[in-house]
Amino acid sequence: MSSEDSFHLIPNTEEDRKEMLSVIGVESFEELLSNVPQELLNADFSDLGKGLSEYEVLELLKGLANGNVSSNEAVSFLGGGAYDHFVPSIIGEIISRSEYLTAYTPYQAEVSQGTLQAIFEYQSMICALTGMDVANASMYDGASALAESGLLACGHTKRNKLVVASTITQAYRDVVKTYIQGSDIELVFVPFENGVTDIEALSSLVDAETAAVMLQTPNFFGCIEDAEEAGKIARENGSLFIVSADPISLGILKKPGEYGADIVVGEGQSLGTPTQFGGPYLGIFAAKMNLVRRMPGRIAGQTWDLDGNRGYVLTLQTREQHIRRERATSNICTNQGIVMLSAAIYMSIMGKEGIYKVAELSTQKSHYLAEQISELSGFEVMFGSPFFKEFVVKTPVDPSKIIESLLEENIFAGIDLSGFDYGIDNGLLICVTEKRTKEEMDRFVELLGGVS
Repeated sequence: MSSEDSFHLIPNTEEDRKEMLSVIGVESFEELLSNVPQELLNADFSDLGKGLSEYEVLELLKGLANGNVSSNEAVSFLGGGAYDHFVPSIIGEIISRSEYLTAYTPYQAEVSQGTLQAIFEYQSMICALTGMDVANASMYDGASALAESGLLACGHTKRNKLVVASTITQAYRDVVKTYIQGSDIELVFVPFENGVTDIEALSSLVDAETAAVMLQTPNFFGCIEDAEEAGKIARENGSLFIVSADPISLGILKKPGEYGADIVVGEGQSLGTPTQFGGPYLGIFAAKMNLVRRMPGRIAGQTWDLDGNRGYVLTLQTREQHIRRERATSNICTNQGIVMLSAAIYMSIMGKEGIYKVAELSTQKSHYLAEQISELSGFEVMFGSPFFKEFVVKTPVDPSKIIESLLEENIFAGIDLSGFDYGIDNGLLICVTEKRTKEEMDRFVELLGGVS
């Protein structure tokens, strides 16, 4: 295929192309591709078939999409970072309003009062939920929020060592590794026992060079960590204490701010956003007030004009466009505003009692299911530590066989842990939210019994 055929939509004349090639010092477009292996240039694409009409493309894509099975069509026991909590219908109704759907980021703050008010209320509710002083207007996801917290800790303490619990979701730890590439920041990982961080090992690894201790509770296995002891160790060494928390769990568990966390991060998807093929997610980021000027992203505040009318403003933006480059934090400015709005609506309509009820039901139901499964021959709950809505089961057969078998019954059985770096064989991570009924769980147990 010639360059003319490839780029027929680009409105350059032959003379234009010759002039451009001349300027960059080549004779032809093909000469630009001289470093591409010839077998790739000569590839045969004839089996791609003829071009399709719009209608044919839509039908093709519809057929491909129908090959998926969503959690709306199946009973889901999947967790590990994305959760099948109930999403009230009013959320979709409100976020679909054009003034919210289009004003995704208030660069012209004075004309985006509705969005600014939503951000302010989101921040206020996140502070109330986590027990922290200040929250930003959200980040991409829980993993990037955790990574940014590590950078903040190193910048604030002038230290370059992060002590990281191995029970943190592997994807989160991988993102932290990616963020620090090229820097002199050292990551030290703490082993775990019985599903939770080995506190004795943690104590031996934290020292005067440690910028922060990073903990997730409930952790990837759903186990509740001894966060108070971990925070104490961090403080004794002058380190910051960073907690990654499931926001729903804070309906019944102690707020991180109450046990001395300096920074609280987490994934906000469970606050009113359905699970859907990997996103969009929402990074929660909250901190103590003394860290506010090092926080990434931006913060909305409220004020009053000379006539006493309340208004909302972008109060703090520590990006290089607004402050000196050497003092700037990460260039995250475009938060996922529509997801943040979903979370704000969810928290406002659920309230303290609603989130408490979701957390309570998720806990009670997951413990019921764990008890039922542990009575099956060959199955056992792997860790004895207290857990919240997720638990790991040791299975008598390869978990992938269970997952495949139960998928035929329209059940997502859980997550096979063999693909992770935890060193766990025959481990199945199972999650139960408030949506699961006793009948669904009993059916699940019955089918597991058949597999064994």
